[in-house]
Amino acid sequence: MLSCSADCLSTRSYSGSDIAIVVRDALMQPVRKVISATHFRPIETPTSLKWEPCSPGAEGAVEKTYMDIGSDELHEPPLKMSDFVRAVQGARPTVTSEDVRKHEEWTNDSGELSS
Repeated sequence: MLSCSADCLSTRSYSGSDIAIVVRDALMQPVRKVISATHFRPIETPTSLKWEPCSPGAEGAVEKTYMDIGSDELHEPPLKMSDFVRAVQGARPTVTSEDVRKHEEWTNDSGELSS
């Protein structure tokens, strides 16, 4: 279970582009796990034996790199909520409170808000 405060995924002041960057970074987390792994362990799937990245002390861990494993032999790590948390924590919003104030002022001045 993921434990974080309500603020750990706060994306207040993030633009659409900022969110897109966060999502792309989160999607890359499993790839980074595979690339940086120094050990893999075999797991049985319904159709074959696959290798998943693991810590060196994990049961069944074998010292390997992703280059030692065929693409059809790799069991890709799943995307997890913690990948998104890590991505949000590593990103900074590009929208400032001054940008929001200017946008609200422009919206009010242009009559786009109807009461």
